[in-house]
Amino acid sequence: MDADIARIYTGKRIKGLKPSFVMELLRLHACGPMTITELAESVGRTHSALSQKVAAMRAAGWVQTIPGDDARSKKVTLTGNARDIAGRLAAEWRATEAAIAEIEAEIPYPLSRVVVDIEQALARKSFHDRIAEKLAEDPAWE
Repeated sequence: MDADIARIYTGKRIKGLKPSFVMELLRLHACGPMTITELAESVGRTHSALSQKVAAMRAAGWVQTIPGDDARSKKVTLTGNARDIAGRLAAEWRATEAAIAEIEAEIPYPLSRVVVDIEQALARKSFHDRIAEKLAEDPAWE
């Protein structure tokens, strides 16, 4: 799905944009500059994960950091390039959500339910533990 979304960007000559950046870019567009902590909380991610993503988005030219409210803090803000395409990104987000809803209507099991079920299964036993158990049974792993 991400590869197909990336093809949409390529078709519009939007270079260096990863589909995984869009939620954060849209949040910054809607809410204005935020610290990494604020941005992480607003999209339900960890500070560490968002810090890495912000570094990647900065390297790609989509965000920059500006001084925060005090000398110790920094805020993440959109670059002019990101502001210029924010409307297109919002349109792509809406189209993607509609396409997912269309797919869910075609299959007997909603994609959103799959995610919840996988999270519950992993809460019962981690993916790591599941793999480790299988490897413990495999003599080739020894």
